[in-house]
Amino acid sequence: MPQLSLFSADARPAGVRDLAGLLCGPGQIARFGAGDQARLSIVLADPARVRAVTAACAATGIDVEPVTTESGATALRTAFRCDLVGLAREWTAGAVKAVPAGWQVDGAALRLWALAAGRPDERGGYLLMLDPQASHTHQPLVAALTRAGLPPARVARSTALRISGTRRVGRLVELVGPVPTGVPDEQWPRYWGRRVC
Repeated sequence: MPQLSLFSADARPAGVRDLAGLLCGPGQIARFGAGDQARLSIVLADPARVRAVTAACAATGIDVEPVTTESGATALRTAFRCDLVGLAREWTAGAVKAVPAGWQVDGAALRLWALAAGRPDERGGYLLMLDPQASHTHQPLVAALTRAGLPPARVARSTALRISGTRRVGRLVELVGPVPTGVPDEQWPRYWGRRVC
Protein backbone atom coordinates (compact mmCIF):
# COMPACT_ATOMS: atom_id res chain seq x y z
CA MET A 1 0.00 0.00 0.00
CA PRO A 2 1.49 3.40 -0.96
CA GLN A 3 2.33 5.78 1.86
CA LEU A 4 0.04 8.80 2.12
CA SER A 5 1.84 12.07 1.41
CA LEU A 6 1.44 14.87 3.96
CA PHE A 7 0.41 17.07 1.03
CA SER A 8 -2.04 14.71 -0.71
CA ALA A 9 -5.73 15.49 -1.09
CA ASP A 10 -6.65 12.83 1.49
CA ALA A 11 -4.16 13.93 4.16
CA ARG A 12 -6.72 16.09 6.00
CA PRO A 13 -10.41 17.05 5.82
CA ALA A 14 -11.34 19.51 3.08
CA GLY A 15 -11.72 23.15 4.11
CA VAL A 16 -12.69 26.53 2.68
CA ARG A 17 -9.07 27.43 1.88
CA ASP A 18 -8.91 24.47 -0.51
CA LEU A 19 -11.27 26.39 -2.80
CA ALA A 20 -8.13 28.26 -3.83
CA GLY A 21 -7.80 25.43 -6.34
CA LEU A 22 -10.71 26.92 -8.27
CA LEU A 23 -8.97 30.29 -8.27
CA CYS A 24 -5.84 28.75 -9.83
CA GLY A 25 -7.99 28.14 -12.91
CA PRO A 26 -10.68 30.49 -14.21
CA GLY A 27 -12.40 30.94 -10.84
CA GLN A 28 -13.17 34.40 -9.53
CA ILE A 29 -13.83 35.73 -6.05
CA ALA A 30 -15.29 39.12 -5.23
CA ARG A 31 -16.14 40.92 -2.01
CA PHE A 32 -19.47 42.64 -1.63
CA GLY A 33 -20.55 45.87 0.06
CA ALA A 34 -18.35 46.68 3.04
CA GLY A 35 -16.23 43.63 2.24
CA ASP A 36 -17.82 41.45 4.91
CA GLN A 37 -19.18 38.97 2.35
CA ALA A 38 -17.70 37.37 -0.75
CA ARG A 39 -18.85 35.25 -3.69
CA LEU A 40 -16.86 32.59 -5.53
CA SER A 41 -17.69 31.64 -9.12
CA ILE A 42 -16.13 29.57 -11.89
CA VAL A 43 -16.98 28.90 -15.53
CA LEU A 44 -16.50 25.22 -16.30
CA ALA A 45 -14.99 24.20 -19.63
CA ASP A 46 -16.71 20.81 -19.23
CA PRO A 47 -20.36 21.11 -18.11
CA ALA A 48 -20.36 17.37 -17.34
CA ARG A 49 -18.25 18.12 -14.26
CA VAL A 50 -20.92 20.22 -12.54
CA ARG A 51 -21.99 17.45 -10.18
CA ALA A 52 -18.43 16.46 -9.23
CA VAL A 53 -17.28 20.05 -8.60
CA THR A 54 -20.47 20.77 -6.65
CA ALA A 55 -19.81 17.75 -4.42
CA ALA A 56 -16.17 18.76 -3.89
CA CYS A 57 -17.22 22.26 -2.85
CA ALA A 58 -19.89 20.86 -0.52
CA ALA A 59 -17.16 18.78 1.17
CA THR A 60 -15.48 22.07 2.16
CA GLY A 61 -18.76 23.31 3.66
CA ILE A 62 -19.52 25.68 0.77
CA ASP A 63 -22.52 25.14 -1.49
CA VAL A 64 -22.46 26.21 -5.13
CA GLU A 65 -25.26 26.34 -7.66
CA PRO A 66 -25.09 25.97 -11.44
CA VAL A 67 -25.96 28.97 -13.58
CA THR A 68 -25.80 29.76 -17.28
CA THR A 69 -23.75 32.81 -18.25
CA GLU A 70 -24.84 35.38 -20.84
CA SER A 71 -22.59 33.64 -23.36
CA GLY A 72 -24.31 30.30 -22.69
CA ALA A 73 -21.45 28.76 -20.68
CA THR A 74 -22.03 26.70 -17.54
CA ALA A 75 -20.80 28.25 -14.31
CA LEU A 76 -20.97 27.49 -10.62
CA ARG A 77 -21.29 30.16 -7.98
CA THR A 78 -21.83 30.56 -4.28
CA ALA A 79 -24.13 32.93 -2.49
CA PHE A 80 -22.46 35.97 -0.92
CA ARG A 81 -21.03 34.48 2.28
CA CYS A 82 -19.11 35.72 5.32
CA ASP A 83 -16.98 32.57 5.47
CA LEU A 84 -15.45 33.31 2.05
CA VAL A 85 -14.07 36.71 3.07
CA GLY A 86 -10.74 35.29 4.31
CA LEU A 87 -10.18 33.51 1.00
CA ALA A 88 -11.10 36.68 -0.87
CA ARG A 89 -8.61 38.73 1.16
CA GLU A 90 -5.84 36.23 0.47
CA TRP A 91 -6.57 35.94 -3.26
CA THR A 92 -7.18 39.56 -4.23
CA ALA A 93 -5.12 42.71 -4.49
CA GLY A 94 -7.65 45.51 -4.56
CA ALA A 95 -10.35 44.16 -6.85
CA VAL A 96 -7.98 41.97 -8.89
CA LYS A 97 -7.37 38.25 -8.38
CA ALA A 98 -3.82 37.62 -7.16
CA VAL A 99 -1.92 34.54 -5.94
CA PRO A 100 -0.81 35.06 -2.32
CA ALA A 101 2.94 35.60 -1.97
CA GLY A 102 4.72 32.29 -1.41
CA TRP A 103 1.49 30.31 -1.65
CA GLN A 104 1.98 26.56 -1.18
CA VAL A 105 -0.27 24.34 -3.32
CA ASP A 106 -1.22 21.07 -1.65
CA GLY A 107 -3.19 18.04 -2.79
CA ALA A 108 -6.61 19.31 -1.76
CA ALA A 109 -6.33 22.57 -3.73
CA LEU A 110 -4.64 20.77 -6.62
CA ARG A 111 -7.48 18.22 -6.71
CA LEU A 112 -10.04 21.01 -7.08
CA TRP A 113 -7.94 22.68 -9.77
CA ALA A 114 -7.71 19.43 -11.73
CA LEU A 115 -11.39 18.69 -11.17
CA ALA A 116 -12.63 22.06 -12.42
CA ALA A 117 -9.98 22.91 -15.02
CA GLY A 118 -7.79 19.91 -15.79
CA ARG A 119 -7.57 17.42 -18.64
CA PRO A 120 -5.11 14.97 -20.16
CA ASP A 121 -3.08 16.19 -23.11
CA GLU A 122 -3.09 12.92 -25.11
CA ARG A 123 0.72 12.73 -24.77
CA GLY A 124 0.95 11.23 -21.30
CA GLY A 125 0.88 14.59 -19.55
CA TYR A 126 -1.84 16.54 -17.79
CA LEU A 127 -3.00 20.11 -18.43
CA LEU A 128 -4.09 22.53 -15.73
CA MET A 129 -5.97 25.42 -17.29
CA LEU A 130 -5.19 28.97 -16.18
CA ASP A 131 -7.30 32.11 -16.06
CA PRO A 132 -6.95 33.87 -19.43
CA GLN A 133 -8.19 37.08 -17.82
CA ALA A 134 -5.50 37.05 -15.11
CA SER A 135 -2.16 36.51 -16.83
CA HIS A 136 -0.36 38.05 -13.83
CA THR A 137 -1.31 34.90 -11.84
CA HIS A 138 0.38 32.49 -14.25
CA GLN A 139 4.00 32.86 -13.15
CA PRO A 140 3.18 32.67 -9.40
CA LEU A 141 1.25 29.45 -10.11
CA VAL A 142 4.26 28.05 -12.01
CA ALA A 143 6.34 28.85 -8.93
CA ALA A 144 3.80 27.21 -6.58
CA LEU A 145 3.71 24.01 -8.64
CA THR A 146 7.51 23.96 -8.83
CA ARG A 147 7.75 24.23 -5.02
CA ALA A 148 5.34 21.26 -4.81
CA GLY A 149 7.66 19.14 -6.97
CA LEU A 150 5.60 19.61 -10.15
CA PRO A 151 7.59 22.02 -12.35
CA PRO A 152 5.23 22.65 -15.29
CA ALA A 153 5.74 23.78 -18.85
CA ARG A 154 3.72 26.62 -20.38
CA VAL A 155 1.63 25.42 -23.30
CA ALA A 156 2.04 27.45 -26.48
CA ARG A 157 -1.18 28.90 -27.90
CA SER A 158 -3.07 27.81 -24.78
CA THR A 159 -3.64 29.21 -21.34
CA ALA A 160 -2.50 26.09 -19.53
CA LEU A 161 0.34 24.50 -17.63
CA ARG A 162 1.50 21.01 -18.59
CA ILE A 163 2.70 18.44 -16.08
CA SER A 164 4.69 15.76 -17.91
CA GLY A 165 7.38 13.15 -17.29
CA THR A 166 7.14 9.95 -15.29
CA ARG A 167 8.24 11.39 -11.96
CA ARG A 168 6.11 14.55 -12.16
CA VAL A 169 2.95 12.78 -13.31
CA GLY A 170 3.47 10.19 -10.57
CA ARG A 171 3.71 13.02 -8.04
CA LEU A 172 0.55 14.63 -9.47
CA VAL A 173 -1.37 11.34 -9.13
CA GLU A 174 -0.15 11.00 -5.55
CA LEU A 175 -1.30 14.52 -4.67
CA VAL A 176 -4.74 14.63 -6.35
CA GLY A 177 -5.82 11.18 -5.17
CA PRO A 178 -8.39 8.82 -6.69
CA VAL A 179 -10.76 9.65 -9.53
CA PRO A 180 -13.72 11.67 -8.18
CA THR A 181 -17.19 10.20 -8.59
CA GLY A 182 -18.72 11.43 -11.81
CA VAL A 183 -15.43 12.05 -13.63
CA PRO A 184 -14.49 9.61 -16.41
CA ASP A 185 -11.31 7.68 -15.58
CA GLU A 186 -9.64 8.88 -18.77
CA GLN A 187 -10.03 12.52 -17.72
CA TRP A 188 -8.09 12.13 -14.44
CA PRO A 189 -4.28 12.11 -14.08
CA ARG A 190 -2.72 8.70 -14.82
CA TYR A 191 0.60 7.10 -13.99
CA TRP A 192 1.82 4.31 -16.29
CA GLY A 193 -1.81 3.55 -17.21
CA ARG A 194 -2.75 2.98 -13.56
CA ARG A 195 -4.53 5.25 -11.12
CA VAL A 196 -4.54 5.69 -7.38
CA CYS A 197 -7.24 3.38 -5.93
